[in-house]
Amino acid sequence: MMNTWPRRFVQKHLEWRTFQRFGLNPWQKEVLEIGCGSGYGACLLLNSSPKDYVGIDLMPEQIALARQRGLKNASFLKMDAADLNHFADESKDLIVIFGILHHVPEWKKVIKECYRVLRRDGDFYVQEPCKRFLQIWDFFLRWHHPLDSCFSLKEFENQLVAEKFTILHRRNFAGMGLYRAHKKCK
Repeated sequence: MMNTWPRRFVQKHLEWRTFQRFGLNPWQKEVLEIGCGSGYGACLLLNSSPKDYVGIDLMPEQIALARQRGLKNASFLKMDAADLNHFADESKDLIVIFGILHHVPEWKKVIKECYRVLRRDGDFYVQEPCKRFLQIWDFFLRWHHPLDSCFSLKEFENQLVAEKFTILHRRNFAGMGLYRAHKKCK
C-alpha cells in the first residue's frame, strides 16, 4: 500500500495540505522525516527548501528507492524510529510522520525520542489512523497490523501530552488523526 498512487494521493492532498494549513513550513529548517518510505514525502518537504532533510526508514528496500530519486540536499538512513541516538538532543526544527507509527510496537518511545531530538519551539507533524480504523481495514484487506502497535487517537494524544508536547492543531477525519504538536520553549 505504501508505494501506490492512492497512498501518494492521500499523502499529498489530505495530509500535506492539512499540515500546511496547520502551519508546516520547512523553509530553512532542519527536518527529520520518520518512515520516509520511497521518498515521496521527501519530495513534498524539499519543495519548500529546508536547510537540511534526513529521512529514516527501517526497510532497506525503501531507503534504496528513496535514494534512487536523486534528491539534492536529502539523506536517507536505515534506522529504527524508536532509537534516534544518531541525532543529538535538540538538533531538529521539524519532525514529520506520514502515518507509520501504527507499524511500530514501541510507538510511545518514538514520541519520546521525537521530543528529545526537537529543538525548543520545534514542531512535530503526525498523521495516524486510529485503532478502530485499522481493525476494520485489517478485517477486509487482511493487512494484519500488530495489535501492540495500534492505538486510539485519544491514547495518541495522551502520549503527546505525557511527553510534554502541546497540541496546537488536530483534525480527526474518517478514522485518521492529523496533528501539529509543539515543543515549548522552557
